Amino acid sequence: MAKIYVNGDAQEVSLPLNVSELIKQNNVLQPEMVSVQVNEEFADPNDWERIQLKEGDQVDFLYFMGGGCFR
Repeated sequence: MAKIYVNGDAQEVSLPLNVSELIKQNNVLQPEMVSVQVNEEFADPNDWERIQLKEGDQVDFLYFMGGGCFR
């Protein structure tokens, strides 16, 4: 088992593990709408299958939301 950090929380995972698998394990809603950072670098969705996570990695799932206007 290896420890990684997902959205700031420690998680024990089995390696090898890629970003796509981590998204599935974390039941990320609307994965097509999420942006992923690995160690503070944005990961291209086309590379999620190839990006292998390792001990101590920090992964953040980010959703960008549009909003209204301020008056």
